[in-house]
Amino acid sequence: MILSVVEDSELAGNLLVSSSKFAAELDKSFGVLLFAKANNLNTDGLIKKPDFVKKADFQLGKLSDYCEENEISFLIIQLSGNKSSEIKKWLKACRELRIPYILFKNSFSVLQLKKIIVPVTFLEEEVEKAQFASAFGRFCRAGVILLQAKDYGSKAANNVARMVGLFKKFDFKYEVRKALKDSFKVDNEAVTLCESEDADLLIVSASREYGLDDIIFGPRELHIVKKSETPVLLVNPRGDLYALCD
Repeated sequence: MILSVVEDSELAGNLLVSSSKFAAELDKSFGVLLFAKANNLNTDGLIKKPDFVKKADFQLGKLSDYCEENEISFLIIQLSGNKSSEIKKWLKACRELRIPYILFKNSFSVLQLKKIIVPVTFLEEEVEKAQFASAFGRFCRAGVILLQAKDYGSKAANNVARMVGLFKKFDFKYEVRKALKDSFKVDNEAVTLCESEDADLLIVSASREYGLDDIIFGPRELHIVKKSETPVLLVNPRGDLYALCD
């Protein structure tokens, strides 16, 4: 099931249309979970009508448990503001998720999923992003750009090779580009590339663990989400991630 998480229903129009469209393309069910002041949800104009719309009867800290208990496969979360505190709130709520999630700003247009950018670093969990990128390529006919970090070692290149190995099994367009930045800065380069390429989605791995700087200043993904004018899909680095599609 594709689940939309809404805090302010009056500003959630593009998010709901995006979720509805996405659920229809993947032939998934579609639900809406209402937090805070969300109410009187308008579902007119949606490609796929929600299978349910209901108020959340739990605190944000239980979001991961709720998704697991209800077999949610994908989350699209309304980001009511672009302040660090607002982004931190949702990153904390999503920290234990085993499914991909998008923090969707109210300023975003309807998600088209025609071009997707995937930065690739030397970390082994980067390969997990391939299954989601390939799903968008297969079912949404999206083109995928793998942005390979400019590292001295071969780990980033090896990760790209493994991802391409999966992509070759399916019929969709993809390309590999060499980044100008290394693994520590390639995500920020990808944010800029999304703007110049008019991309629809950026897929980024969340931090494996938080260091002292992350706790004080916020993790890397917080700054990426805050800066990006493109929706960012986050994948938590866990070995047992659910597959988006069979």
